[in-house]
Amino acid sequence: MRTRPTLHWTPPPDLPPSTTDLQPVVDALSAGGVLVLTGAGISTESGIPAYRGEGGSLSRHTPMTYQDFTADPQARRRYWARSHLGWRTFGRARPNAGHQAVATFGRHALLSGVITQNVDGLHQAAGAEGVVELHGSLARVRCLACDAITSRRDLAVRLEEANAAFEPVAAGINPDGDADLSDEQVAGFRVLPCADCGGVLKPDVVFFGEPVPAQRIAHCRQLVDTARSLLVLGSSLTVMSGLRFVRQAARAGKQVLIINRDPTRGDQLAHTRVSLPLGTALSSVADALNLPVDGHTALSSGPVTTADRES
Repeated sequence: MRTRPTLHWTPPPDLPPSTTDLQPVVDALSAGGVLVLTGAGISTESGIPAYRGEGGSLSRHTPMTYQDFTADPQARRRYWARSHLGWRTFGRARPNAGHQAVATFGRHALLSGVITQNVDGLHQAAGAEGVVELHGSLARVRCLACDAITSRRDLAVRLEEANAAFEPVAAGINPDGDADLSDEQVAGFRVLPCADCGGVLKPDVVFFGEPVPAQRIAHCRQLVDTARSLLVLGSSLTVMSGLRFVRQAARAGKQVLIINRDPTRGDQLAHTRVSLPLGTALSSVADALNLPVDGHTALSSGPVTTADRES
């Protein structure tokens, strides 16, 4: 029997209260060795919606699961049609003050690493280095048959040529780059196979219901082990892929700090949760540390691609 992934979490009544005091975050960064874990909330100020919280895409949209994508050709047609349209909008997103602050902290050797649950490449576009993409990258496409990795930009060109008349209007764009379209709008979309072997193409991202590669998890666990503290930015920690690292840090007695507007599944393990917009909060932290936040953008135009930032 196929099970559905965990998409929602209901906060218990006994969660500790949040604060607007950023001093614990300033102190942690001053000490150095901070491992940053980011979620969709850090990219909302770049125009990419979050999954959860007020206005989150899960209130109107159920994301594609790995099981549906691999088992159902119509599900793949629906995904690629929506994703192809969403890619045009997604690629126009640029790093915001939150991404730029994280990159600045890294350049000043305050961080031990950055793990992101996002697939948008905006940390790298802001100049952050050594970012671990827990859920992969929309900039790459993988063949499920021959395992070849190709550029999403190249596939976009092929899809444009194969679907020249495809110009629907989307109701919205989601954090995974998937546009909201009706079944009627996607009915005539032509899905393309792998150019090398004719196999099924899938974006090189971890879908809901798909495990994160074990080697990637092991690498992240090692980063938690060597960090002095863990700073979570813009993640509800609803799914285990991110929550596991908060639990690991807490078990090891490391300080856990969270900046997120809404309650998170890790609040009971955190030293503090700051409820402020991330761009404002991280800019304030940088000011308190006397660090100028550069408006650095690694890319000049076009979607974030493997070639541009190699995520």
